[in-house]
Amino acid sequence: MNFDVLFAVREELEQNADEQVKQSARRFFKDEALFLGVRTSVATKIAKKYFKVIRAENKQDIFALCENLLQSDYGEEAFIAFLWAYFIRERYQPEDFFVFQRWISQYVNNWAKCDTLCNHAVGSFIEEYPSFIENLKDWARSENRWLRRASAVTLILPARRGRFLEEVFQISDILLKDEEDLVQKGYGWMLKEASRAHQAEVFEYVMRNKKDMPRTALRYAIEKMPADMRKKAMAR
Repeated sequence: MNFDVLFAVREELEQNADEQVKQSARRFFKDEALFLGVRTSVATKIAKKYFKVIRAENKQDIFALCENLLQSDYGEEAFIAFLWAYFIRERYQPEDFFVFQRWISQYVNNWAKCDTLCNHAVGSFIEEYPSFIENLKDWARSENRWLRRASAVTLILPARRGRFLEEVFQISDILLKDEEDLVQKGYGWMLKEASRAHQAEVFEYVMRNKKDMPRTALRYAIEKMPADMRKKAMAR
């Protein structure tokens, strides 16, 4: 493992830590979360800078570096780890799904970590290996709320491009009455993105299920629809 890179990444993060950013993050997250106070734009630059150093290493070594960063529990280190995992998407193999699954189960403890990993790395994996959507349905039934949120937010970008509509509805069905606010927002967001290309179908789904759908999920799902459709969906 390239410990020099890990040391350099952590040193740059510490050098760029801002107490105001740190306090803002603490107020923003309802869940207990650790942050150094580094702006996302700065963390992104650090991630790209040091990926140039490690990109030639084999995938397992890069995953090991990612895991070391995840073990610190700092949000910024997780952000960099998940970007690195996304940067090697052209090297994904089917077994990598279970690496991502373990990371969610073991290291994801707030929505930012969940969404950074799933929107990009896991979402790209699913587009390459769509048969693993069946595994996302298993996540949707998990007792772990982050796996349940992950089952939906993994499909955000594919859904935005009009893909996997049937599976979007199937996962929404499983999560429909979920009592966890962050899960409701997750599948509502997925439906909203699906509505960009399939507005009529998503509206029909919402109208069919609105008696059972939590208002939080419903509001997210219809956010991009015309005012008249939103009004009809929100009517009791």
